[in-house]
Amino acid sequence: MSTTGEPDQTPDAVIARARFGADGLLPAIIQQHDTGEVLMLGYMDAEALRRTLTEGRVTFWSRSRGEYWRKGDTSGHRQYVRAAALDCDADALLVRVEQIGPACHTGAHACFDVDPLEPVVGAA
Repeated sequence: MSTTGEPDQTPDAVIARARFGADGLLPAIIQQHDTGEVLMLGYMDAEALRRTLTEGRVTFWSRSRGEYWRKGDTSGHRQYVRAAALDCDADALLVRVEQIGPACHTGAHACFDVDPLEPVVGAA
């Protein structure tokens, strides 16, 4: 905690609070900052989280390639960080971004546009 009683927001303190899974990864939900649209889900280890918090661009750990990647380094479809927050259990991260171009590697605007489902909708 800081002297004001608020949690320390330095990257090291945030990383220390984050609860990474047994695989060392933290799920990161990526959301368009101005519309609230959920764009994608990625995973970060401590170093990817540090880079995301300090560089202004989202960095992920690629589980399939076993390496770091920043959205847009090859496609040009970049994600610029606008805000970030750990959830109440500190085991998931929300990153609000300015998305440039499609967020999905398929070329879809958002990864959740690719396979929409038809669930039974519950009543309130």
